[in-house]
Amino acid sequence: MDTPFSEPDGERSETLIADLAVRARAAQRVLAAMPSEARARALMQASAHLRADAITILNANAADLKAAHENGLPAAMIDRLALDAERLENVAAGVEAVANLRDPVGDVIDASERPNGLKLSRVRVPIGTIGIIYESRPNVTADAAALCVRAGNAALLRGGSEAVHSNRAIMAAFTAGLAEGGVPAGAVQLIPTQDRAAVGAMLSAAGMIDMIVPRGGKSLVERVQADARVPVLAHLDGICHTYIHAAADPQMATQIAVNAKLRRTGICGAMETLLVDAKFAGAADLAAALIDGGCELRGDGRAQALDARINPAHADDWDTEYLDAVLSVAVVDGLDDALAHIARHSSAHTDVIVTGDDSAAAQFFARVDSAIVMHNASSQFADGAEFGLGAEIGIATGRLHARGPVALEGLTTYKWLVRGSGQARP
Repeated sequence: MDTPFSEPDGERSETLIADLAVRARAAQRVLAAMPSEARARALMQASAHLRADAITILNANAADLKAAHENGLPAAMIDRLALDAERLENVAAGVEAVANLRDPVGDVIDASERPNGLKLSRVRVPIGTIGIIYESRPNVTADAAALCVRAGNAALLRGGSEAVHSNRAIMAAFTAGLAEGGVPAGAVQLIPTQDRAAVGAMLSAAGMIDMIVPRGGKSLVERVQADARVPVLAHLDGICHTYIHAAADPQMATQIAVNAKLRRTGICGAMETLLVDAKFAGAADLAAALIDGGCELRGDGRAQALDARINPAHADDWDTEYLDAVLSVAVVDGLDDALAHIARHSSAHTDVIVTGDDSAAAQFFARVDSAIVMHNASSQFADGAEFGLGAEIGIATGRLHARGPVALEGLTTYKWLVRGSGQARP
């Protein structure tokens, strides 16, 4: 995996990004003016090309996998990189799903009439040109491009060097389909170099790129947020908590906790800290179920007393996104104690309460300030598709513009339309 922030040839990269952004801006104006149905049909053709070019794409992916093994990439990254016939079909089906989503562009958010007769409305419009910087996952090439096109945005994509052949093959198929559908070529562009300076040029392209979306590890997102002169839509960590309240059903609590941690440990919605109420009767059985399922538990003193197999937790465990079968566990004295722990350590991604007490759940909903707050459900549902949004461009944990899974509506902004009948301001 490359680290895309040193700039051996910054001036050349700035020129390259500026040229691509000018093309994108011109193409985006045409794309935004296309009827919604035309953009949807173009995406259906892009999906068909992904299927038709499957052998080429899988051969390109095989080259990336060979290099990944030779370079000693971690197994988790290789898994994210790998494509097979089923995964590629899922990519194509995902593009189709985006094509079939309702287009938010043109929606009237609200409307009013002033006493002087002026009629005002706020209407959704595309953001403009969106830069996506991502690592490992070649499916992001198609997912992000499809979401941008459906909402009338141009996309500038910069994938990691570990997936360079896969990304180029997917992009070739995708844009061939778009072209058949009448989408201008500059609407979706893959940055044609792996030069690390290209990312720095994207981050400084204020006025040319309207928003940056980083998708990758913590170091990538931190540096993008630190260096960007363009608005950034991102989250750093998925430090997701599940609080087992005293009134939780033991069977439900165990089912939810095991799923939240172990269904897929490497996704940002995986539980990383389990908070168990001191009055919850099934705590020992819950801990045993997680350990027996293959999870290492690291706990405070009271948590260690639940099971001799629980290792001691250190101070940094409460702020660690493990992305592995490792879980920190604390015993807390009631709802207020749990809320205090979450306020100190949550990354504002997804936090869960398991309880049969609706009053406790209502307090949890009101007092936890995270992008996603759940009651009696696994945090692994923190996903755009599970929310009925289709594919997502990412999960945002900030407080501006969009929060949670960002899909089509999150890729729009709005403008005011004012209709008068000759009014002049006194």
